[in-house]
Amino acid sequence: MRDSYTVTLPEEPPALPDLHKDLRPRTSMPGSLLVSTFVGLVLNKTKSSKVVQGLTGLRNLGNTCFMNSILQCLSNTKELRDYCLQNQYLRDLNNNSRMRTALMSEFAKLIQLLWTSSPNDSVSPSEFKTQIQRYAPRFVGYNQQDAQEFLRFLLDGLHSEVNRVLVRPRASTDTLDHLPDDEKSRQMWRRYQEREDSRISDLFVGQLKSSLTCSECGYCSTAFDPFWDLSLPIPKKGYGEVTLMDCLRLFTKEDVLDGDEKPTCCRCKARTRCTKKFSIQKFPKILVLHLKRFSEARIRTSKLTTFVNFQLKDLDLREFASQSCNHAVYNLYAVSNHSGTTMGGHYTAYCKSPVSSEWHSFNDSRVTPMSSSHVRSSDAYLLFYELASPSSRM
Repeated sequence: MRDSYTVTLPEEPPALPDLHKDLRPRTSMPGSLLVSTFVGLVLNKTKSSKVVQGLTGLRNLGNTCFMNSILQCLSNTKELRDYCLQNQYLRDLNNNSRMRTALMSEFAKLIQLLWTSSPNDSVSPSEFKTQIQRYAPRFVGYNQQDAQEFLRFLLDGLHSEVNRVLVRPRASTDTLDHLPDDEKSRQMWRRYQEREDSRISDLFVGQLKSSLTCSECGYCSTAFDPFWDLSLPIPKKGYGEVTLMDCLRLFTKEDVLDGDEKPTCCRCKARTRCTKKFSIQKFPKILVLHLKRFSEARIRTSKLTTFVNFQLKDLDLREFASQSCNHAVYNLYAVSNHSGTTMGGHYTAYCKSPVSSEWHSFNDSRVTPMSSSHVRSSDAYLLFYELASPSSRM
């Protein structure tokens, strides 16, 4: 799979420039370099023409709209797209992965197809599906799946195949509780990167701070954990609209842990009433926000259809930072939508092209232009934001 790397080319590919024809001997060009050169020419041509690439649809293989929606969102993630189109991932492939790099290769090939095929065409993700279900058997077959779960499994699989760490060190058991929070967070991030370090994690992983304060002795313990996305509860309001900032404030709201939820205070050496609070220690380049529309009950799963008003640009998250932050401003570039009910639903994607900055609706094979004023809807499920300005990244 790793060596059979092909991309479908148009019937009349642009001629490659014949520079210094008489100054050097004719040599054969490696396949990966040829593909990279062609893709580069396509993208350069795109910038100077009215035809915009990346508007190719994905065929539905049978209840695979959840997969198609996420793939289109990732296809419009500029740095990830370039990582695939320019074949930068080839130098990062490692054979330590249990999948032997097949998933990353098929993902990159699919992204290249989406960006080199005709805008009105559609391509089949069947070969990619074969690899993702080998990595995560839960996606075998053609049952409807949850898009957020699919995204998590996919990013984890891609990350593992291009992880720069070939031999993971033993997990350290040394406590860092004696350190100030800023230093503790840096040490925890260093430990994480000693084991998990890839171009995928460079883009999507942030760091969350959890603070636990004992109501008896006042001691505050902190923990710093990596996150790939944030699952936000949707507040229930009797009046007025619900905004994304409302969801974020509810997520970071101080919670009281009492009764059966009482944790053990390391100072009191006993289970005590505590308060817990989340804040963002490290903002990722790509912030994925998951609106928790589905809730599981004993009998059946229910869905919240609350309209959540979210910003398309200049989403300022500094109030949720755990420390002083220069800037944490994000711009929206993709949305994975779920329409219908838990018994029968359908996934689509709204994506802003990294080339033209125009919004399009991706409904499996069908791709249509849309106004940015229609991006917000009660179907929004996963929001993809890109960091617009430098933040206090460590």
